[in-house]
Amino acid sequence: MKRELLDRLLEARSAKRPLALITDLATGRQALFCDNKLSGDLGLGDDRVGSLRQAIAADRSGVLDGDDGLFVQVVNPPLRMVVVGAVHIAQTLAPMATLAGYEVTVVDPRRAWATAERFPGVTLTTEWPDDALAGLGLDRRCAVVTLTHDPKLDDPALAVALGSEAFYIGALGSKRTHGRRLERLRSRGFTKAELACIHGPIGLALGARSPAEIAISILAQVTQVLHQAPAPRSAEAAG
Repeated sequence: MKRELLDRLLEARSAKRPLALITDLATGRQALFCDNKLSGDLGLGDDRVGSLRQAIAADRSGVLDGDDGLFVQVVNPPLRMVVVGAVHIAQTLAPMATLAGYEVTVVDPRRAWATAERFPGVTLTTEWPDDALAGLGLDRRCAVVTLTHDPKLDDPALAVALGSEAFYIGALGSKRTHGRRLERLRSRGFTKAELACIHGPIGLALGARSPAEIAISILAQVTQVLHQAPAPRSAEAAG
């Protein structure tokens, strides 16, 4: 690999930007695709660029679709899940999400709830949710889950998430609770289209009742949204 290309790859990885390294298997020539820009020794048509975007979105390395001569190595930043609310559901969701490959951060300014004893091995922050989320740099590899039922905590977090590239935003609560939440966010200037990005009531409709079952329904929906585009709208998980 040429030094210039290696420097760009290392810079993109350090900045946690998704990228793909393309190698011509016949000639060894390489190119880097990052931020919708192609650099290097290969020129690719629009159809190949579309396939590159799909490979990055699917986190899938391999021979480029429709072209046996080009190999694509996808280098994505880690998946992250930010959970607002150190509640019982979060205690089950955090380790499940970790097993699914997410770097999990639990946010809750209530220090009696956000403890290492309740969340062993999980990154915790007791900042206010809007400050915490703003500092985390939410990107397209991030899922945001709000679980507190407290507008003072959930609403500011949702406002930050809606202004980010997070691929998933979900909020716990019944249809009535979610309706009131949307009204509050509308009063803050968010449009109907923007609010439609929130999955609420959160989770797939699995008939979930216990905290563990609700956590399963949430992670299932996050997984569905990650791998399907467009994803179905939010379902009626308990909350």
